[in-house]
Amino acid sequence: MRAPASVSAGLGTRVRVHEGGRPGEYAVAVLDTVARIPPGKVMTYGDVAEYVGGGTGRHVGAVLARFGYQEDVPWHRVIRSTGEPNPTSPTEALALLTADGTPLRPNGERVDLQAARWDGMSTSE
Repeated sequence: MRAPASVSAGLGTRVRVHEGGRPGEYAVAVLDTVARIPPGKVMTYGDVAEYVGGGTGRHVGAVLARFGYQEDVPWHRVIRSTGEPNPTSPTEALALLTADGTPLRPNGERVDLQAARWDGMSTSE
């Protein structure tokens, strides 16, 4: 079964994730944004969608699920709004976040969003 070229998060929203197996315009915008997140910083799926100006957190997740394996995409820096890491590979994501120096909550299982959230603009902490 092939993945659909576009995904919908309901409410009439539909975004083209890929065209012929290659990232579509929306996917490229998401991947470019994720590639810019500095080490030690994170964005939520919803933050990325808001930053690129369209779609939803689910759309961002679909893009990362399809194209996040690419070498220059720090997929682990996109997290849930609760501070939880990527749900597909949480152990690997937490290890990568720790290696990045990302501030975690005291239990070490979630990111400290107040300290680590990146606004897409600043390049320093």
